[in-house]
Amino acid sequence: MEMAKIFKDNVDEYLQKFGKKIPANHLKVIRAIINCRTPMMGGDVYYCENCGKYDYSYHSCRNRHCPKCQSNDSQEWLSKQMEKLLPVKYHFVTFTIPEELYFLCRSNQKLFYKIIFNAAAEALKTLLNDPKWAGGKHGFVGVLHTWTRQLLYHPHPHFIVPGGAFDVERNQWNKAQHKFLVPVLALSDIFRAKFRDLLEKKNPQIFEQIPENIWKEKEFVTHSEPVGKGDKALEYLSNYVYRIAISNNRIIKYENGNVTFKYKPSGTNYYKYQTVTAIEFMRRFLQHVLPDGFHKIRYYGFLSAGGKKTFEKVQEYFGVKKNKSVLPQKSEFIKREREICPKCKSKMIPFASILRKPRAPPVSILKLISRKYQQQTV
Repeated sequence: MEMAKIFKDNVDEYLQKFGKKIPANHLKVIRAIINCRTPMMGGDVYYCENCGKYDYSYHSCRNRHCPKCQSNDSQEWLSKQMEKLLPVKYHFVTFTIPEELYFLCRSNQKLFYKIIFNAAAEALKTLLNDPKWAGGKHGFVGVLHTWTRQLLYHPHPHFIVPGGAFDVERNQWNKAQHKFLVPVLALSDIFRAKFRDLLEKKNPQIFEQIPENIWKEKEFVTHSEPVGKGDKALEYLSNYVYRIAISNNRIIKYENGNVTFKYKPSGTNYYKYQTVTAIEFMRRFLQHVLPDGFHKIRYYGFLSAGGKKTFEKVQEYFGVKKNKSVLPQKSEFIKREREICPKCKSKMIPFASILRKPRAPPVSILKLISRKYQQQTV
């Protein structure tokens, strides 16, 4: 079962229910999912001289939230991060905000996501820079994760942090003094204070909507655990870097206006199933669409673009060799797949190109798609 079918069948009802409340970036994603690999996107026609078959290859939408276009770039990203691992113990650190802030966060995602990242990074930086815990230049990578296994809204960044910091002046690595990297209670308090100050500074109007007890009584929970060499934690994070909240293979059934999907409860290795209405399924999925231009991966300290010289010194200190892995060119792989006849497996030749349909404003094109589909099914 494909998500495009669910979206196409229910786009009209979804537009009627939520109307002007739907953000423009959600409309773009809906349009992309419905049109992906259809004549609307244009494409190419191939001809097999061996069996006389024509094969139509429609273009992908290339939207980062489309289940058909889930990028294989995650493997390339993982490979690059593996090359940067240092011979130290790593820690996996997660930051969360109180559920009472979810509504405001979901309605102001670009603002809150940026603040969450900045507050968490500053909290880590503050403690790692303290000689009591490490003392030196930090370097870590963070990835934003917004969904639970049931597609519910739960924004939280994960960080992969080496257990120590680099003293640039003394040219030495200062190992973290404790197994837990930094004290999580202190980390939580700093994170909450940084979050509060940044929100008040960036948007006083939204800040005033938050009850004072949120800052005094609710916990901004942080969690830190050692993850050995860091490779397994990076593999875990790579699942979220270029992927979406749910893929087509997790959708089990779609009938009578309901969608059933599978998920694995946390800490288990078995599947459970949940059934929701198609409209609720669309709502759950779309709330995880990121704001336009927002980067869900962030690099800090000597792992940032501006910290390359420092990172080279760190690598020299540990005697780490720079080994660059060679990855296959995806464009060549796609080309080979298109040139193979699905019937006789012979090589096909390009025959013609299909022009992409003219674009219209998101709302207009979605309404047009809905009307055309309804006419086809009458």
